[in-house]
Amino acid sequence: MGTTERQVKDALYAQVTRIGKAVCSPKRLELIELLCQGEKPVERLAAEAGISMKLASAHLKELRQAHLVETRREGKNVIYRLTSEAVADFWVAMRTLAEDRLLELRGALAKLAEHAHELTPMDREQLLAHAEQGEVVVLDVRPGSEYAAGHLPYAHSMPLEELQQRLAELPRDKPVVAYCRGPFCLMAVEAAEFLRQQGFQAIRLEDGVAEWRAHGLPVVTESP
Repeated sequence: MGTTERQVKDALYAQVTRIGKAVCSPKRLELIELLCQGEKPVERLAAEAGISMKLASAHLKELRQAHLVETRREGKNVIYRLTSEAVADFWVAMRTLAEDRLLELRGALAKLAEHAHELTPMDREQLLAHAEQGEVVVLDVRPGSEYAAGHLPYAHSMPLEELQQRLAELPRDKPVVAYCRGPFCLMAVEAAEFLRQQGFQAIRLEDGVAEWRAHGLPVVTESP
């Protein structure tokens, strides 16, 4: 291989490493996962990621330079969003690879599943069919704005903080399936455990919207 060809190949690989460098922080991965739920202002991203505004802005700058996120202005607010669904697919694929390769991660996720009576990934199409027939109740326990940005078909919005006050809306003769932002999110775990304590037949779906879409299943967006 000549010197020029070697330089071209090195330059190509160097460009690809920009993505790797951009996602080499746990908090940046969490910010991507949060943005998989829909666009958000930096203040909300910082609060949900448990970091300062300054640090959130710095992480988002790195993601923006790698063209993984973009911004728009709404008055004085800067709103962040993923540049495309491909970024969400990348997050799901990377996380799935980590689950496959890392025993420690599989062990941690298995503990969540033990407590949440989790559905297996093979149940996606079956769940969709049961929900369409009204045989199960699917609850989206994320904030309402995330539900509006995209949710599973036939899912009902019931944010975790509203669950206790809205129990009367849930039938007791049907299984209840709760989901949130994906395997790393604990809201659906808490919801399923609380509902079982109240006498409901409740389970947690590991998938979030990004996982559901990545498997080729439909996602519903609420009209503005």
